[in-house]
Amino acid sequence: MVVGSTVVGEDGRLPLPWLEPPLQQALAAGRSHAMLLRCSPGGGALALALTLAQSLLCDAATPESTHRWACGRCAGCKLVLAQAHPDLFVLLPEQERRSSGWLLRDDKAEGDDAREGKRKASRQIRIDDVRGLLDWVTKTSARGRGKLVVLHPAEALNAHAASALLKTVEEPPAGTRMVLTCSDAQHLLPTVRSRCQIFEVPAPQPADAHRWLAEQGVPQPGALLAACDGQPLDALAWHQRGVDAARWAALPAELSAGRAGMLSGSTVADAVEVLLKVCHDAMAVAVGGPARYLPGARFACGLALPALSRWHAELLEVARAAEHPWHEALAVEALVAGARRALRGADPAAHRAHPAGP
Repeated sequence: MVVGSTVVGEDGRLPLPWLEPPLQQALAAGRSHAMLLRCSPGGGALALALTLAQSLLCDAATPESTHRWACGRCAGCKLVLAQAHPDLFVLLPEQERRSSGWLLRDDKAEGDDAREGKRKASRQIRIDDVRGLLDWVTKTSARGRGKLVVLHPAEALNAHAASALLKTVEEPPAGTRMVLTCSDAQHLLPTVRSRCQIFEVPAPQPADAHRWLAEQGVPQPGALLAACDGQPLDALAWHQRGVDAARWAALPAELSAGRAGMLSGSTVADAVEVLLKVCHDAMAVAVGGPARYLPGARFACGLALPALSRWHAELLEVARAAEHPWHEALAVEALVAGARRALRGADPAAHRAHPAGP
């Protein structure tokens, strides 16, 4: 994702078409110094937060303005587009900073040899990242429209970072506003949650998501939307990695045979996320229910719920160690071996199959 795809461009169009209702709601009702947007990253949480911040910093925004959101053409909007607005601080986990293009001053771009190979990019927001923000908020606004902090997602704050940020969320300097995102507000510190004005942002309507994915050139978007729990940005990311409906539907059979299939080359975190979906549907099918993520896929007969439950617990244990310096290829190979054991269930020799559906 490039920077321009997360904010309003010079054409004045929103980066994602379904953001208009929640953006207008937040602009009309947002009076707090801290706003918490509860929405999924795969539904455009970062784009919504950045567009909200851009709209509040837009030079064309006045009490008499007819603009519904950032104009995209004024000096303030162009500074946001160029990632050069002095009154906007965007704080993301290192991994997302690299993939989205919203880098901190000392970051290296994705693929930079000075950083690549030394350690994995973190999925957490760490205390060192927050210290840079705390220093920035003490400075006076450069352009006179106040200062905006975008923090996405708030669940990524580790314990030390969250504690360091707490006082700023409670009592930010005059003229400073914060826009936070989260998928589940219950994962945040109660003291942070209670200081925020919370906006519930619904998932995109299926028709809107289908239409947008088709415009992006995604064939059979329905299958990828089901795989990604209805989140269109996640479905687009899968498509861009070469995953289509056929590869996704073939994964249970591939895993039962001990083959990685679409997991080849995945990170451990991504592989676990996918395998948890396969495990969920295998458990549902084992008790006679419908699949949620893999409708129409086929699982081997003989699925055993105890084996699947053990597999689920093993996957959760690996997920909790997401920051571990895994040897990715070997770890994914071990995960595939675990999937094979679980999916072959009580009847390893079973060759029959039944669909993952009602």
